[in-house]
Amino acid sequence: MKLIYIYHSCFALVGESFTVIIDYYKDSALRPLVGLVHDELLKRPEKLYVLSSHSHADHFNPEVLEWRDMHPDIQYVFSKDILENGLARLNDACYLSRGDIWSDGVLEVEAFGSTDLGISFLLRLDGKLIFHAGDLNNWHWKEESTEGEVREAENAYLAELELLARRTNRVDLVMFPVDPRLGQEYMLGAKQFVDHFRVGMFVPMHFDEEYARANAFREYAESRGVCFVELTYRGEEFKI
Repeated sequence: MKLIYIYHSCFALVGESFTVIIDYYKDSALRPLVGLVHDELLKRPEKLYVLSSHSHADHFNPEVLEWRDMHPDIQYVFSKDILENGLARLNDACYLSRGDIWSDGVLEVEAFGSTDLGISFLLRLDGKLIFHAGDLNNWHWKEESTEGEVREAENAYLAELELLARRTNRVDLVMFPVDPRLGQEYMLGAKQFVDHFRVGMFVPMHFDEEYARANAFREYAESRGVCFVELTYRGEEFKI
């Protein structure tokens, strides 16, 4: 199985019998409708799974619903807020809320919480346990918020980590926000995540074009025994 970084929080997981695309926003190329998704992944004959963690525009692009006209074997698994916000219809997808599980024998998707909108995903796929955080993070905004607001944000985040820890204490692959917009302590949520779990591979996301700042998390990840996946361009591929 290989992991492909598309852009922002979007990744593809590709195996011999499946393609999984998570949180599609834009394709890997700068021009619309061009890139790895449109030029390669949508043309693969294998089963295609399309997952979206919530309805924010940088995690869900309604264009994905048009892919069913291009691909004969497609399954959508969306956060329920996408339905509630009128961005898709009831029969378009399987909709999950925190605590729900969807499985077809190839892919299992378990929904966990978020500290923003929607859900995060724990996937069981090809013998691997994979976590995509969606917008789950310690969104502390310490340089703009009161101490009480910062404490409230952190407590909410740590509570979500505890719920995940009840299910598993390890994850083979994690895709997690390392967002420089948070200011000086922008890595805090990622640090707390790798402190809570035995993580095999950590991949940063939600950093726009700030590759160097996202990859600066390598030092801390490796200090915790985690294999850090350094991203350098859209469309980059890694073997899992």
